[in-house]
Amino acid sequence: MPRSVNSVASRARRKKVFKQAKGFFGRRKNVWTVAKNAVDKAMLYAYRDRKTKKRNFRALWITRINAAARIHGMSYSQFMGKIKANDIELNRKVLADLAMNHPDAFKAIVDKIK
Repeated sequence: MPRSVNSVASRARRKKVFKQAKGFFGRRKNVWTVAKNAVDKAMLYAYRDRKTKKRNFRALWITRINAAARIHGMSYSQFMGKIKANDIELNRKVLADLAMNHPDAFKAIVDKIK
């Protein structure tokens, strides 16, 4: 019996990888083995950095809240402690937005917890 090679599926698989490698530089976009490795690595970075992005944003929010709280004479830890003690349920994302874009609203929160 002759050897059966499923070229339709093979070509579709390669085509999918080349489509994902679109925009890569040099042989990374059009040579099968190089493109396959480049796409695998890119997917790994994408998966890892979706997690890292959450950490980076949380750090940014904390920095912004800290800067705004210090303007009103409190440290970040004191501010967050008093926020929790006064049952104000605003998360860091919202607090950082208030600190940056609505300083008067942030000042009202600080006055309420002092």
